[in-house]
Amino acid sequence: MATLAGAQTKAPAKKPAPPKPAPAAPAAPAAPKVEDALVTCPSPLGTGVSTGRVFCDVPIGRTPADGITITVPPHKGPAVLTFDLHNRQTYSEEQVKARKAYARLTATIGVLAMDNTLMTRAVIQSEFRTGADLFDRIGGGAGPGGLKAVAPTGVEPIRVELAAEVTQVCVMGEKLAARRVDADEMFTGPGRPIALISNVKVEYQPVPPPKAPAKKVPAPVKKAPVKK
Repeated sequence: MATLAGAQTKAPAKKPAPPKPAPAAPAAPAAPKVEDALVTCPSPLGTGVSTGRVFCDVPIGRTPADGITITVPPHKGPAVLTFDLHNRQTYSEEQVKARKAYARLTATIGVLAMDNTLMTRAVIQSEFRTGADLFDRIGGGAGPGGLKAVAPTGVEPIRVELAAEVTQVCVMGEKLAARRVDADEMFTGPGRPIALISNVKVEYQPVPPPKAPAKKVPAPVKKAPVKK
């Protein structure tokens, strides 16, 4: 059977190109690390018998050398400093029984960069009437039960955001306003402890470890030609 001249034949269908692999998703950043901060405390008050916390006196100061230094580990991006602020109350069982122990304390402190730039202020105000108003008691004293007379009262959680370049900060007292049964007082003199801090922690993104250098492949050793 003759075929028609000029008859067209259908080209075979092209196979579809294989789909391109989806780009790999970027690696999720590592979870922030939260740990106890490195605190240089010139005047530690002691350890709480109930909480096990270490309490550090906050003195009134004028320069970072007068206060508490907190060191931030090497970090990538901003970090967050947190601590609890307490008033500093002297406990007297005799005054409590005589109903003369009332005190309303308002302490103002500052968190500063090491060049003395104020980063933020914080205030703790609390009232004291009886031992039930104390946040904790401090061991290692000469009082009944081996307790110190000075104790933390009230608690104010403090949170400070730190820029990426900050590696150290200082906590210093500014002033203390005290209202008692028999008098109102204001303290601003350098060196006087006016508050306490505890539970100092830092949240940060650790600096990634440096990449290991690529291993160099040694060049093949050329053999000298064999003389015939």
